[in-house]
Amino acid sequence: MTERVASDSASPPRRARAARWRAAGLTLPLLAFVGITFIAPLGAMLTRSVYDPTVADALPRTMALLAEWDGEGLPEDGAFAAAAQELVSARAARSVGQLASRVNRIEGGTRSVITRSARRLATRDAPARDTAGWRAALIEADPAWAEPFIWRAIRRAGERVTPQHYLQALDLDRDVGGAVVARPDEQRIYLKLFARTLAVSLGVTLLCLALGYPLAYLIAQAPAHRARWLLLLVLVPFWTSLLVRTTSWIVLLQSQGVLNEALVQLGVIADNKRLAMIYNMTGSFVAMTHVLLPFMVLPLYSVMRGVPPSHMRAATSLGATFPQAFRRVYWPQTLPGVGAGSLLVFILAVGYYITPALVGGRTGQLISNFIAYHMQQSLNWGLAAALGGILLVGVGALYFVYDRLVGIERMRLG
Repeated sequence: MTERVASDSASPPRRARAARWRAAGLTLPLLAFVGITFIAPLGAMLTRSVYDPTVADALPRTMALLAEWDGEGLPEDGAFAAAAQELVSARAARSVGQLASRVNRIEGGTRSVITRSARRLATRDAPARDTAGWRAALIEADPAWAEPFIWRAIRRAGERVTPQHYLQALDLDRDVGGAVVARPDEQRIYLKLFARTLAVSLGVTLLCLALGYPLAYLIAQAPAHRARWLLLLVLVPFWTSLLVRTTSWIVLLQSQGVLNEALVQLGVIADNKRLAMIYNMTGSFVAMTHVLLPFMVLPLYSVMRGVPPSHMRAATSLGATFPQAFRRVYWPQTLPGVGAGSLLVFILAVGYYITPALVGGRTGQLISNFIAYHMQQSLNWGLAAALGGILLVGVGALYFVYDRLVGIERMRLG
């Protein structure tokens, strides 16, 4: 009898543990999906930004010898021999192009030196087995090997774990002594792009808030049947292709477009003074605001719908004017929706790519466009990963600041 009571008293904890294990088992497919589609690519991107074994794998003996070189003058004959032999091997393995491109990112002009040297060394007989013979053969293949700069570039490019991509993403570099210095003015582009991306994202967020707040207030105060139609109009952009929406603005805003033609016909502007509203920052602002406005309106509307109308009536009955009642009663209650909509719009705007690429022109490009360029055209995946990593850190910092100042638990999306 005592054993049965003990067994019955122990069974609820066992049942609770079994229920927890079953619940955890049900979440395994979701965790696997998140891990495969989000965490793994994110980890690969961050790894790529600091890890690049291309040169180290292609020139292992050369890198071992250059590690003992002080960087002054030329390395020993053994480094020449190892570099010449490994360049021939890399050409046979069809990896010399990747090797040359990686070194060329450190020192411009070295790609042609490396590929030409590998080709000439591979098409002639091997020199005498002594290292001096390889030294002469390499310099004969291209005189640039008699200069220290190419050896320094190879040594820097051969670092498996390197901060070089992040330094370049921040417009920094390392001098001959290894100290971090600023790049020349004509090579500083990424900090300006980050500043432009931040300014555009903040501007689009404020514009969406200025347009979306009155619209959400109108929908929240409208009768139910009218509110449904207004919400329908807000949701229309979601049902239209992003590419179609963006190209429609090109038709509307171009020099010979609908808006300019209307202004000319109305006599507002002269025919020879049409407004430049596309392929510049104006086009990016207009198109991005149009696309992102629903992401501001919907959180605001969901919060405003929960604010009792009696609060404003009570404030008015106590002698407050409408602006006073709005500022002291209504506005504070809608701050969760303002925060949620602003954060959502800002994060989406920071990573926008297609819209600025189509309507932004040269002055309307954002950092995401250059990330795509390095991924698809220059094939500098390490730099693209570093730019993406910095963008990720910036968004994470924004989330942390919002959580500390407002509290993420106050965010309401619906």
